[in-house]
Amino acid sequence: MLRSGRLRTARALAERLQVSERTIYRDVRDLQLNGQPIEGEAGVGYTLRREFDLPPLMFTPEELTALVLGARLVKAWGGAESVAAASAALARIEAVLPPALAERLDSIMLYAPGFKLPQAQRKLIDKLHAACLSCHAVEFAYLRLDGAGSERTVRPLALYFWGGVWTLVAWCELRKDFRSFRVDRIAECRVLERVFEQKKGQRLSDYLRTVERDVTEWVAAEQRMEPERKP
Repeated sequence: MLRSGRLRTARALAERLQVSERTIYRDVRDLQLNGQPIEGEAGVGYTLRREFDLPPLMFTPEELTALVLGARLVKAWGGAESVAAASAALARIEAVLPPALAERLDSIMLYAPGFKLPQAQRKLIDKLHAACLSCHAVEFAYLRLDGAGSERTVRPLALYFWGGVWTLVAWCELRKDFRSFRVDRIAECRVLERVFEQKKGQRLSDYLRTVERDVTEWVAAEQRMEPERKP
């Protein structure tokens, strides 16, 4: 933020970083004492000379393309918090690039329109992701593809994106087994206060092993049937 070339007040920095102004003053002082050429003073603002070299953060044109495309995909299909983080990450990357690479940012012609993902669904993705990280059980109403509805209480494990559709992988307390739920078919989602324990046989790693086993068995069955299909 300081390398943007503009003066940043302690208040603005504190609001952006969600800390107190006292923390900003302390950290700026510590950085200055460690030799960082931060210019400015309290009540006026701070800045860092753009020509100052931070520890190596350099990319090849191909790496830069991948980073920009990744950030654009996140902004198009990520949760609300991830969208804001992707924008901030792009701004931070641009701030440390030399002029030649900075100009290349605008010439990357790979885009991901995000108008198909409603804001409500973005917030639901954030809620489910937070529940996965904190190991809080969730309950919701679910509408299956055949139109049948049900109430579920699950232990969320992870979210997967399938190119237009997000799914929640969870241990379903109703079915006593792993289940995948399309996020766009989840309604009335509520995160419970109950924290679940990652038990053996119910963890994400266990789910991934079952998927790998099922795929392996399916491939083997297809290979066994292949000779019968030949004329």
